[in-house]
Amino acid sequence: MTTHPWPTDERPRERLLSHGASSLSDAELLAIFLRTGTAGMPVMSLARQLIDHFSGLRGLMTASQRQFCAINGLGPAKYAQVQAAMEMARRVMDEPLRQGDPLRSPADTRSYLRSRLGTYHHEVFAALFLDNRHRVIHYRELFRGTIDGAAVYPREVVRQALEDNAAAVIFAHNHPSGVAEPSQADISLTQRLKEALGLVDIRVLDHMVVGHGDVVSLAERGLM
Repeated sequence: MTTHPWPTDERPRERLLSHGASSLSDAELLAIFLRTGTAGMPVMSLARQLIDHFSGLRGLMTASQRQFCAINGLGPAKYAQVQAAMEMARRVMDEPLRQGDPLRSPADTRSYLRSRLGTYHHEVFAALFLDNRHRVIHYRELFRGTIDGAAVYPREVVRQALEDNAAAVIFAHNHPSGVAEPSQADISLTQRLKEALGLVDIRVLDHMVVGHGDVVSLAERGLM
């Protein structure tokens, strides 16, 4: 199956090469990724249908394997491609941190954590372990849970912080519901972690809650 026979200057791949990826619509970018349509459906029509079905690129890229492969014309190979593309994007975001650059602003931290945690379907509790100049030592996803919660054990957090020789830490977790509003449980957990880490002179700088596009800082809210 081939792409629809449009004029060359209207095909997504040629438009990307001529005008850059930012000039393409979501459907055109997806059509390049899919490469081919299905029986009776050109690739651009399939791309538009998928974006409608999943309510946008984000819904498509974060769909479970079962949801993704339920669509005619998509299968495990395409799902693996999507997951690989997502992981490459995460690793691109990781590169400055792996080089030991400091987090220069809350906006940098938000952007990074949104890219790491904003696409999970289950709750993940993570930490950025920092040195005394607030350079990142490690980003670690410490605990994973279900769609509505992850059990967090302060003793394990302290052990990991000491192992990484951290002087400070920023915690983060996602809300798979998409709503980034901190819960009372989030606030209570942050206080317990501050107390546990304070015993070994490690500062908790912030705890960020990641939703779908929004990231809320407990420190900025005065909740720490």
